[in-house]
Amino acid sequence: MQLENRVIMVTGGGRAIGRCIALRGAREGAHVVVLGPEQPELDETATEIRRLERRALALLADVTREEQVQAAAARTQNELGRIDVLVNNAGIVGPTAPIQQLKRDDWEKVMAVNLTGAFLCAKAIVPGMIEQRAGKIINISSVAGKQAYPLRSPYAVSKWGLIGLTLTLAKELGPHNIQVNAVCPGPVAGERMRLIIEQRAKELGQTPDAVERTYLRTTALDRMVSEEDVAATVVFLASSAGDNITGQAIDVSAGYGL
Repeated sequence: MQLENRVIMVTGGGRAIGRCIALRGAREGAHVVVLGPEQPELDETATEIRRLERRALALLADVTREEQVQAAAARTQNELGRIDVLVNNAGIVGPTAPIQQLKRDDWEKVMAVNLTGAFLCAKAIVPGMIEQRAGKIINISSVAGKQAYPLRSPYAVSKWGLIGLTLTLAKELGPHNIQVNAVCPGPVAGERMRLIIEQRAKELGQTPDAVERTYLRTTALDRMVSEEDVAATVVFLASSAGDNITGQAIDVSAGYGL
């Protein structure tokens, strides 16, 4: 029980990696708050958390709306007493296209969710962490935030920016005993990756199987990672084992891009 009685807030906690992190946290003893734009999936995740005999809040919130984020943080403080860990997981894939074909609205939407949302959530919870002189912020970035990612410039830039936010906050908040790190998944097996592969195949005029093989060949281990792999790393950083780790962008990528 690495996280017993800690309070974790997970954005985008109703599905995919976010849901996996929320449930893994509960299995490790944490009380969990899940935020997201779809109430039914949040409620489903919260129900699973309660079956693990942990407290859960399912809060409908758009991370791009500061007033909604602030309200979620305030409700968590009121009902659970504190926030020990913030996991900024909310993110969208965005378009797959060369830059000359991108629409500004698409660019700005990706930045708003993937980067500004993390900023707003951190802004909302940091005062409480400073007051309690302890806390952890874990940003879910990507290996796309460390290298070129042709045809995916909005997504890549948002993830590069998220690493920049991580490093800056680690230095800024260190004196308050707050650790800030990023987890950088490589290709994660699942529905979302399937859609990315299909979009890329269409843009390149290739088959999805060919594009998938390209992704796999780019990894050292010739495989994708799982949502559980990402969640396990988040739990490690959120636990006392991660108390002296800050300002790091840790790959969970099967050796992608080596």
